[in-house]
Amino acid sequence: MTMFWSQTARELSPYVPGEQPRIADLVKLNTNESPFGPSPLALEAMRSAASDALRLYPDPEASELRAALAARHGLKPGQVFVGNGSDEVLAHAFVALLKQPRKLLFPDVTYSFYSVWAQLFGVTCETVPLDAEMHVRIDDYRREAGAIVIANPNAPTGVALPRAEIARLLQEHPDIPVLIDEAYVDFGGESAVPLIADHPNLLVVQTMSKSRALAGLRVGYALGDVGLIEALRRVKDSFNSYPLGRIAQAGATASVRDEAYFRDSCARVIAERQAMARKLAGLGMVVLPSSANFVFARHPARGGLELAAALRERAVLVRHFDKPRTAPYLRITVGTENDTRRLIAAVADVLSSAPAR
Repeated sequence: MTMFWSQTARELSPYVPGEQPRIADLVKLNTNESPFGPSPLALEAMRSAASDALRLYPDPEASELRAALAARHGLKPGQVFVGNGSDEVLAHAFVALLKQPRKLLFPDVTYSFYSVWAQLFGVTCETVPLDAEMHVRIDDYRREAGAIVIANPNAPTGVALPRAEIARLLQEHPDIPVLIDEAYVDFGGESAVPLIADHPNLLVVQTMSKSRALAGLRVGYALGDVGLIEALRRVKDSFNSYPLGRIAQAGATASVRDEAYFRDSCARVIAERQAMARKLAGLGMVVLPSSANFVFARHPARGGLELAAALRERAVLVRHFDKPRTAPYLRITVGTENDTRRLIAAVADVLSSAPAR
């Protein structure tokens, strides 16, 4: 902190991203990155886009990408907004839609960036506790609110709500913005996108970082009524008119069009998640039901922080959130079959040794 900081900067508690260490032969299962590469068609499109045309600004509307996304989701291009990763899209939504006179509601255990944006943008908020099984209960949102944001599947738990429950939430709150953050929906969740036609207050946010293996490209998008999308555009054009470069637009568009590769990659992640969950349970771990590309697991007799540290000593990196309700758990990204083999061997080795003192 220096004398030159603004009051806002002084008061912020920034989001802490997952560690990106450079450790030889590391099994990196801490940031929910895809174990598989992007679509070959996306890679080829990006190579082609790396041309002399980079001297020119990109299309500020990302028209081709928005058209491709609209076609895939059965919407019109005017119902699609794109940004520099879903984090930017969500941040714009906090300003454009979720900052209301009444409180914003979101779960007490969820994506930790929500509370950061609320603080940064001066959004009055209230957290709604998950139940004892770490599930979101729609009945708990039957209260006065200015807006609601729910990650579905939730993070870091991986637990998903069925679409019918999201529909019930929308029916009970028809007059406020409801944002459903679907970063992990492609790994087994039910998307709320089909509900957009009947609910002009619904905004669905998705990302290409997970299921499309484009975390390094930074592309996210929102789907919703044209009125919601226009609000996002107003904020975007007051912040950065060119959020997606030419290479990002080319790669993301090609990825959206490669449906076969997308479906195959998701199926492989789901199969490996199920195998990993079974093996962790076989070692005595309690694993929450996951519809994401990670699992949330704890051991009845060993603390989460201790386990995370012991696994790191064995070159296996997982994510630990040191908050009261999440402290016993580890969030473990689904990796390759070999990653799972090394993870399970490391967990078995840790559990067979004496607890740290």
